[in-house]
Amino acid sequence: MCTGRSHHTPHHREMPGKRQVILFGRYPAPGRTKTRLIPALGPVGAADLQRRLTETSLSTVLKSGIPASAVIFCYTGGSPGQVMRWLGRTGVGFDKQTGADLGVRMRNALWKSLARGFTRVVLVGTDIPGMTEGHIRAAFDALERHDLVLGPSRDGGYWLIGANRPVDVFHAIHWGGPHVMDQTLAAAAREGLSTALLEALNDIDTESDLQDWRPAGHWRTPYLTVVIPALNEAPTIATVIDRVRSADSEILVVDGGS
Repeated sequence: MCTGRSHHTPHHREMPGKRQVILFGRYPAPGRTKTRLIPALGPVGAADLQRRLTETSLSTVLKSGIPASAVIFCYTGGSPGQVMRWLGRTGVGFDKQTGADLGVRMRNALWKSLARGFTRVVLVGTDIPGMTEGHIRAAFDALERHDLVLGPSRDGGYWLIGANRPVDVFHAIHWGGPHVMDQTLAAAAREGLSTALLEALNDIDTESDLQDWRPAGHWRTPYLTVVIPALNEAPTIATVIDRVRSADSEILVVDGGS
């Protein structure tokens, strides 16, 4: 079971329908998130993309009719205080991810919510810009008739998983590979689970994904422009430039007539 400290509020248990959405993501720390996009966006730009995608995903979930008190952001990276300062005003709960790999972390999060008394639990990623409130509603509707619901991603994985009881379809999955979805469906079949599938969507992991989502040129690097006004600074300007240089910035030296 997930043993991370929980920051959810007590009224999670009072929610009609006993439904919960787990938003499963990462705190947007530069250099530690969306690392495959750092060559294209820089560390700060990649982290900012993670932040915006997460906030968009949360907004979509709330538009589906799920109250903030029934949403929990299950995160890795960052401290509870950092996450609270970021998303605390939204009214959602927070919990740390626990487990040795992705599958164990997702299983722990799902089972913990089910153990709290929720009867239908949907876990979604934070980097699916094509996700709509209709997808969230469809996932909960599917759990009225099926044990498991999955939202396939076009890279062979899945962007959503939901269950109405503690199922375990997370063993022997090659996470990050092209057959995650197929392996998960096979695990569900071995467990005798009935499974519903939602629409296949793209997640944003690589520069190619980014360009497919936004036209070429929409994402511009560097993320920051540093302007250094100078006048007769020849002896020190090189040192100043070295101090402010980073993968996220361009540097413009504006000379005042030296």
